[in-house]
Amino acid sequence: MPTSGRERRPRREREDLPPGCSRAGHGARTRPLRTVLTAVLAAGWPTALGAVVPTPGAAPVAETSPARGAAQVGETSPAQGRQLYEEHCALCHGDSGAGRSPVFPALRGNERLGNAARIVRAVREGAGNMPPFPALNADETAALASYVRTAWTNDFGAVTVADAAAVLDRLADPGPAASAWDGVFTEAQAARGRQVYAGACALCHGRRLNGAPDDPDMVSTSPLARARFLRQWEGRSLAALVAYTRATMPEDNPGSLAEQEYVDVVAYLLSMSRMPAGDDELSSDLRRLADIVLGPSR
Repeated sequence: MPTSGRERRPRREREDLPPGCSRAGHGARTRPLRTVLTAVLAAGWPTALGAVVPTPGAAPVAETSPARGAAQVGETSPAQGRQLYEEHCALCHGDSGAGRSPVFPALRGNERLGNAARIVRAVREGAGNMPPFPALNADETAALASYVRTAWTNDFGAVTVADAAAVLDRLADPGPAASAWDGVFTEAQAARGRQVYAGACALCHGRRLNGAPDDPDMVSTSPLARARFLRQWEGRSLAALVAYTRATMPEDNPGSLAEQEYVDVVAYLLSMSRMPAGDDELSSDLRRLADIVLGPSR
């Protein structure tokens, strides 16, 4: 694949592989550059629960938290929090909250979860390479924050709906939600993505995006287009898809493609899933991509 004059980062040794991939499949013979998912979130992801970039012009938010282990009024449902975690977080952090170091930090025993306001802000606006989740309201955000603060061995206390709403009220309102079927990329962008995919992804994921590698000695991976792909990502935003792809692919050097190349590849995946092209290209801004949701055909 053309390098556009950019120097590649040194290869990183990793013990974990993304869903749908295997050590036998990736690198059984050679280790060429290859890309594309099977998210959310490379070097910047560990900062997701740390420093959060404030919204320009927004009023300062008090970074206060309930005391460790403090009992909270039962305004949130543990079952709801767990469901939201499984839908939006488990893909990267795992059912046990152990994460997959160094790409996805552990949430179990993570002291940064002690600051409830930062969690609420990160969920709404994203942080580092963590995608935003603007569709979650105060009740859902409180339930999710409470779950990660009290699940497993964590004992940071629950977050009330009122506490979450107080933080969210100071943040910018999310934009209107859109569907990936609304023509959110252009034909030219998908064509660029096809070129990147051919050079960086097809060896492992197959030229037809069906998960059948071009190299017969490699193990099959998850499909990246059409029905099975859409079922896997249904209800998730394009921000999550782009961020997860960037964090995990190419398997031997995640994050090594240009930001625009990752977005162009996602445009190609959408086009191969028979989604219509439109007049505007997909943006590389995760906050804008967070408003576009993958769902069934209209």
